[in-house]
Amino acid sequence: LPYPHDTLAPVIDERTMQIHHGKHHQAYVDNLNRAVAASPALAGQSLEALLAQVSKAGDAVRNNGGGHWNHTFFWESMTRPGQGGAPSQSLLAAINRDFGSLEQFKVAFKAAGLGRFGSGWSWLIMLPDGKLKVVSTPNQDNPLMDVVGERGLPLLGNDLWEHAYYLQYQNRRGDYLDA
Repeated sequence: LPYPHDTLAPVIDERTMQIHHGKHHQAYVDNLNRAVAASPALAGQSLEALLAQVSKAGDAVRNNGGGHWNHTFFWESMTRPGQGGAPSQSLLAAINRDFGSLEQFKVAFKAAGLGRFGSGWSWLIMLPDGKLKVVSTPNQDNPLMDVVGERGLPLLGNDLWEHAYYLQYQNRRGDYLDA
C-alpha cells in the first residue's frame, strides 16, 4: 500500500483498508503467484501481458490477476481527502467533450457502480479512438482483458465488492460511491 492504512479516512476507514489491502488483495497476489508457478508458460510475463490474453490463461489467472491489477490501480489512484481530486486540464477537456461536464461524468460513473449487480468494478476508460467511456465489469475483470465487451485504457476505477465499503457504509453503495 503506498500510504498508511488511515490515509483515506474519513472516506475509507482504517479497518476497511487493513482488511481490504492486507487480506483480500494479498490473497489475489498469493493465488496469482501459485497459478503462474503452476504454468511455466506464464512465467516472466508482465501482469498487463497476462491480462491482455487472459482467455488463454485460465480462471485462476483471470480472477487473481484481475484482482491484483485492479486493486493496485485502485490504491494508486487515491489520495488523502482534500488533496488532488481535480482532473488535469486535458482530462477535463476530454470529460467535457464526451460527457458534457464533470458533474455529468460523476453521474455516469455512479450509475455504472449502482448498476453493477453483485461484485465488480466501475471504470472510466479511454477507447482506442481517444474517446472516454464509463463501463462496468463483473468480479475481477477489467478493460485490459480480452474477455470483456469493452476494452480500453483504464483511467479511473472503483471497487464495487462489498469488502471495499461494507464496514463503513454497510449496504449503502451509493454513499460509498459519492464519497
